[in-house]
Amino acid sequence: MALWNFSRKPLALLPEQHAIRVVRADAGFFDQQLLGFLEQRGLSYIIVARLTRWLKREAARVTRWRALDEHYAVGEFSLQLLGWDRPRRFVVIREQLRAERPSLGRKLREVPGYTFRVFVTNFALLPEEIWRDYNRRADMENRIAERKHDLAADDFCLREFFATETAFRSILLLFNLLGGFQRACRFTSYRQPATLRAQVFLCGALLGRAGHRLVLHLSASWGGLEQRIPLLENILAYGVPTSPKLNTETAT
Repeated sequence: MALWNFSRKPLALLPEQHAIRVVRADAGFFDQQLLGFLEQRGLSYIIVARLTRWLKREAARVTRWRALDEHYAVGEFSLQLLGWDRPRRFVVIREQLRAERPSLGRKLREVPGYTFRVFVTNFALLPEEIWRDYNRRADMENRIAERKHDLAADDFCLREFFATETAFRSILLLFNLLGGFQRACRFTSYRQPATLRAQVFLCGALLGRAGHRLVLHLSASWGGLEQRIPLLENILAYGVPTSPKLNTETAT
């Protein structure tokens, strides 16, 4: 229930014109209320199914498998679980156990020699496309790790709850600003926050004097201002539409 409420809030805050291609989530979000909410808003979803006894039984009963290669096969079934308001589509990925490679998924006692992964979805794609689409979500784990290790969004707790929330949201804002910075600079590839810190922002320097003037001596290993001038020019030329609330021009 807590995860359902947590996921409903950001979805409810999104403007209606904001397009969401698909919602992907792990088994913690396998809940009738969330699925119904997504369907009510007309959103496609791919969610890992929690393998209850009933789902294990149905997965073991699948007889029509389509082989993808010598190790993987796909199948599907429709099922209305207890407490659900309708039957839903389940996609099953069956993987053959191999000594040379650990297999993902769960073993079923009724079907030895294989592991199974099950997804519930309303996405009109082939089972293998559902699986591949969900696997792209794995990159989000890298972004979460960057927040934790590069921006210290982990293992801290302030005395007041809202102070902790404010600190955490500030880190999320910083992460989004770094993403916007990379888009504005027109970087050809994504750079982690720690990489930006070391390659772009961080510079050894000494404050000295040249006659009666203060002079800041920058480290030569930093690359100098010449390498930053194109970044600054790209940022100055980057046009981002602002919210109408921030538009200071007087309406005519």
